[in-house]
Amino acid sequence: MTAPGLPMAVPARGLPPRVRIHEVGARDGLQNEKATVPTEVKAEFVHRLAAAGLTTVEATSFVHPKWVPQLADAERLFPLLGDIEGVHLPVLVPNDRGLDRALALGARRVAVFASATESFAQANLNRTVDEALAMFEPVVARAKAAEAAHERVHVRGYLSMCFGDPWEGPVPIPQVVRVCKALLDMGCDELSLGDTIGVATPGHVLALLAALDEQGVPTDRIGVHFHDTYGQALANTLAALQHGVTTVDASAGGLGGCPYAKSATGNLATEDLVWMLHGLGIETGVDLGRLTDTSVWMATQLGRPSPSRTVRALSHKES
Repeated sequence: MTAPGLPMAVPARGLPPRVRIHEVGARDGLQNEKATVPTEVKAEFVHRLAAAGLTTVEATSFVHPKWVPQLADAERLFPLLGDIEGVHLPVLVPNDRGLDRALALGARRVAVFASATESFAQANLNRTVDEALAMFEPVVARAKAAEAAHERVHVRGYLSMCFGDPWEGPVPIPQVVRVCKALLDMGCDELSLGDTIGVATPGHVLALLAALDEQGVPTDRIGVHFHDTYGQALANTLAALQHGVTTVDASAGGLGGCPYAKSATGNLATEDLVWMLHGLGIETGVDLGRLTDTSVWMATQLGRPSPSRTVRALSHKES
């Protein structure tokens, strides 16, 4: 019998047995909130996400407060997460100064964020694509050289606008592949392919992944980050899984967007992702009930309902 609030598991051929969810709700999900979320609420949010079984929870960003005021409390927040065991807590670092701040607090998983398009690189970083890559190269090199208890720092490379750009339109696949290879060549351990404005469709996803294959980019070093602007996030995720991708970014309750691209709405909700994965018999380690409760709690803190369909459906059943 299927437990209440859980889908019936019917495995499909050709899919991975387990998927690692890279939870971005506490960082990407909250960064665009206009009202300041108290540091203690953010800390409890991360603790609740970890308790729900998520093994990677992106905690914050060490950017200058001028650019992302919501995350100006990174130095106060990160130490409040020190009691969380067995969970990776990556943080974003835009430059050497951000890396210094993160490493000083004990962060051992960091991420840099590049763009596949010139327009977004200028809007987000005030640099060309190549200038941004040049800025990240010494950051990644220093991170990889930093030793922490005999363990090197893990570096993720985010790549925005992999499928479409609000100023430039559809993004040529070779353009995306070039920047992906540059990030790997400089030492990134993992890539996250971002559909920042949510315009990708499954065929486009498969075409990009095939092109990366042809250029020797290992699938096991790729994660996908889909937005649900046009309702395509789950379909695109399934296409990526069929290709062999096993890391999927998602945001609890569907929180978030991007402050530098107004059309970037609707991160893939973690609950919606977990519902699909569990229905396919794919292990995640996530307790959907606890995760849903967490998103309902966070929605209460923000003063509005969660946009996640699964959160709405499960919380309605309980009420």
